[in-house]
Amino acid sequence: MLPEGWSRQPLHEVAEVRTGVAKGKTGLLDPVELPYLRVANVQDGFIDLSEVKSIAVERHQIDRYSLKQGDILMTEGGDFDKLGRGAVWDGTLDPCLHQNHVFAVRAKQDSVNPLFLSALSGSEYGRTYFLSCAKRSTNLASINSSQLKAFPVLLPPIAEQKRIAHILSTWDQAIATAEQQLASSRRYAEVLRSALLSGQRRFGDYAPWQPKPLSEMIRESRVAGSGGDVAKKITVKLYGRGVVGKSDKRAGSESTRYYRRSAGQFIYSKLDFLNGAFGRIPAALDGYESTLDLPAFDFLQGIDPRWFLHYVSRETFYTGHLGLANGGRKARRVNPNDLLRVSIPTPGLEEQARIADAIDTALNLVTTQERLLSLMREEKSALMSQLLTGKRRVRLPDDEVASA
Repeated sequence: MLPEGWSRQPLHEVAEVRTGVAKGKTGLLDPVELPYLRVANVQDGFIDLSEVKSIAVERHQIDRYSLKQGDILMTEGGDFDKLGRGAVWDGTLDPCLHQNHVFAVRAKQDSVNPLFLSALSGSEYGRTYFLSCAKRSTNLASINSSQLKAFPVLLPPIAEQKRIAHILSTWDQAIATAEQQLASSRRYAEVLRSALLSGQRRFGDYAPWQPKPLSEMIRESRVAGSGGDVAKKITVKLYGRGVVGKSDKRAGSESTRYYRRSAGQFIYSKLDFLNGAFGRIPAALDGYESTLDLPAFDFLQGIDPRWFLHYVSRETFYTGHLGLANGGRKARRVNPNDLLRVSIPTPGLEEQARIADAIDTALNLVTTQERLLSLMREEKSALMSQLLTGKRRVRLPDDEVASA
């Protein structure tokens, strides 16, 4: 049941669905080269103009395929979770055309607010409709213009639509600000890490760094464990993203030998060394096991484990030791004995700790901002679902109520 004052109408009754210009036409009469928007330009909630290509069109067809400010751009296909999503064109380029794989929905201004309609089509309500009628293939889905025209639009009074659009736009601005802050913090953390771990930036009056082989920092651990049929297995994510328990759906072989791993140990993947598969075993995985394809190491005295992991997790380190990898192109492994012969410039223990503290502080800020951004997106999504379906109503000023 719809809220009082709301209605439901098919999209074609409240907006015009316009198809775009097709590429590859030959024999054009009086052609003109103009910028046009492709699928790659239409993102979720914004138009990406970082790369705008041009296309030839006959002069008399310019108006037919030109976008107008307020047009809602939607792609005809893509990933399941992107179906129905798009953005409102702000008229930055004029004239500007659109490709035939991008729909331009031109709202009737007295019936529906473009920002409201764009939010509705990209919401859970819109996604449910488009997935119900879309043509599907592996991980992809597409809709045609007839299905888009039949989209059942929920229509509150126009004043309420504008108020909902304003609220959601405010959330979008807050999220965009949070995204910018996160991007800035990530850049700072990366620059700081590079400067501190290369010695370009130093703390205090410490002694010069001395080259030291990894064999003087870590020692391989080979504490015998269980067979593969009962072992609680461990795995290492790529690009320094941590160590996690492995969920095997099938029991391993009893004859496969596993080794017990302890919290705090350094561990890496022989096969994915060149993809940065390094980590320290967390306390929650103490006692888990791995084969010798994931060797683990105890830290020796004089080494701060945090500094060590930051150092070896840099892309410049693991890609800079390509020569360590042996085997075929798809199965290149790095043997622990070869790794332990690598020598790196090493600060004293106190400076290692200060470097690790500074990097950890910067990375913790990034983690905090990532969580905040995730919460903001979840909150906005929940609010959208309620506002756009009338489960939660907005309060209108008296003058807007009278005109609604």
